[in-house]
Amino acid sequence: MSEPTGVVFVIDDDVSIQRAMGRLIRSIGLQVEFFGSAREFLNRKAQEAPACMTLEIRLPGKSGLELQRHLAEAQIRIPIIFVTGKGDIAMSVRAMKAGASDFLTKPFQEQELLDAVVHALEQDRLRRQQKAEITTLQEHFRLLSPREREVLNGIVSGRLNKQVAAEIGTTEATVKFHRGNLMRKMSAASLADLVRMASKLGIYATPPVTDLYSNVERRVTSPGAAHVRPTTQSAHPSH
Repeated sequence: MSEPTGVVFVIDDDVSIQRAMGRLIRSIGLQVEFFGSAREFLNRKAQEAPACMTLEIRLPGKSGLELQRHLAEAQIRIPIIFVTGKGDIAMSVRAMKAGASDFLTKPFQEQELLDAVVHALEQDRLRRQQKAEITTLQEHFRLLSPREREVLNGIVSGRLNKQVAAEIGTTEATVKFHRGNLMRKMSAASLADLVRMASKLGIYATPPVTDLYSNVERRVTSPGAAHVRPTTQSAHPSH
């Protein structure tokens, strides 16, 4: 696996630890930013780049575990590697259950820390890629007309064009027309690709003669929506 580029936030009030970790992390071509407390980190200017943090548990003011909880509540999803000389098994279990990427104790092995950092950055990069893909799919979904969304539901449910036409009260030729339009608007290369996209949006096979998309539209247009799951309502199709 190639070494990822990105930034590592080192949060530790021990300056000697900051220096040692900084030299080590820079040795594999990564950026490092140092913070002596949770408050300093929270006051930083946010940046859009793959990132992770190494975090001491015992800090001035807000503890490392409290910072972890704060970030989770604020939906700030930065992979956390706890690196502490003051932790115990109970703390490590608590941190991992709360979603920490790793938990290391001081003194740590250099390669162990580097492996943890590389893994955490890959996690963040993958999360960012998935978020970007969902955002693009949501934007494409908004372009679909109500009729195209009905046809999409029929396709995802595995129905033939003539079956979809019978359900929504139109002709097979019209269904084919809408199907071509929605494939183009969704930038789907194939039927399998379209089904995969619908699944990522939370649109799954449904019973016939339903309009599932009023709730989907509401969820899609809300900021930060990652998954959209439709609810069944009475259909009011229009040609």
